Amino acid sequence: MSTNAENPALSFDTLQVHAGWDGDPATGARQVPIYQNTAYLFQDADHAARLFNLEEVGYIYSRLTNPTVNALQARLAALEGGAGATCCSSGHAAQIMALFPLMMPGDNVVVSNRLYGGSVTQFSHTIRRFGWQSRFVDLEDPGEVARACNKRTRAIFCESVSNPGGHVTDLPKIAAIAERKGVPLIVDNTSATPYLCKPIDHGATLVVHSTTKYLSGNGTSMGGAIIDSGKFDWSASDKFPSLSQPEPAYHGLTFHQAFGALGYTLHSHAVGLRDLGMTMAPMNAFQTILGIETLSLRMQKHVANAKKVAEWLEADDRVSFVSYAGLKSSPYHKRAKKLYPKGTGALFTFGVKGGYKACIRLVDALQLFSHLANLGDARSLVIHSASTTHRQLTPEQRQAAGAGDDVVRLSIGIEDADDLIADLDQALGKAAQ
Repeated sequence: MSTNAENPALSFDTLQVHAGWDGDPATGARQVPIYQNTAYLFQDADHAARLFNLEEVGYIYSRLTNPTVNALQARLAALEGGAGATCCSSGHAAQIMALFPLMMPGDNVVVSNRLYGGSVTQFSHTIRRFGWQSRFVDLEDPGEVARACNKRTRAIFCESVSNPGGHVTDLPKIAAIAERKGVPLIVDNTSATPYLCKPIDHGATLVVHSTTKYLSGNGTSMGGAIIDSGKFDWSASDKFPSLSQPEPAYHGLTFHQAFGALGYTLHSHAVGLRDLGMTMAPMNAFQTILGIETLSLRMQKHVANAKKVAEWLEADDRVSFVSYAGLKSSPYHKRAKKLYPKGTGALFTFGVKGGYKACIRLVDALQLFSHLANLGDARSLVIHSASTTHRQLTPEQRQAAGAGDDVVRLSIGIEDADDLIADLDQALGKAAQ
């Protein structure tokens, strides 16, 4: 499994290039090879038995472990400051995988009402099929968060920087509530990336990512990840029997007792990936590793461009508002400076005067911005959330998520900022007609 055995004194820029891989011992290949392989030879019958009994860590079948994916997991654990990581097929898969060791039918998760539209749908409807429930809350009201937790609550879930509204979560405050309630805080860190924010440093237990976005950075590779801090005491209560009680499928082995800080990660592989099968493809892991090697360089450019574009939009009379914590006018600016000193990413929204129809005209008129349902690409992207990603939500849910009818979401890429501004200028002119 993936452990953070890297030198903690190394900087982020060094870890993003080196963590998790020292070269292929068989061939000397310096870059991580693509192990496009399904199963692995056992040394003998005893070796096979030890692997299946979890007495020895190794490779059995690529649904569970794969060397290319394993290198990515080790790198992500190092960058987020976690004990271990599990990669899977998508960001949505990561959210289900994160909850899987924690939840039983009838349990609930307390969830921020400022989430990506697909996540709202997943938490509102899909998880009910597992017998799980969600309680949506406003994270700006700590009392509401605390009151929503009851004896069947098993986690609190939020985004570090919300998509699309750009809300900056006060992670230390929410982490303190989770600690008092004896449950883990799960933070989706997709928009910020570990370069801008390390939720574990602010009290998070688990961090999830859609690696599809900024981590790969090139719009080619689907993937998700769960990074465990290794700091939560799963045996402190009877809330988490999958980790604190004997597992029948492994002859009564107790994951937290047997593996300590790696108990959650090993359970995610040995049970979660084994039974849910949400496996990351080796090629996608390879592409994501390549992307991570330049993460800090790209994020610096993303943030600088986003700030310049947001400031220009805020000064334009055709724009009703800009929701970006990097602006001094943002109600989250002070919090963002404290928790995210390198910036709050490059995803933000703005209001177009003229409402829904004006937004549609603007999106259709843009030329450099790609109109598609993604974020975190090297290219600048645009979408009208109310008619696409958040279309399935009620008007009240869209408003709470920051995706009203007059709102356009931008994911600012690494092009020249002046070129992006010129494109927005001509498109706003057509939107106002």
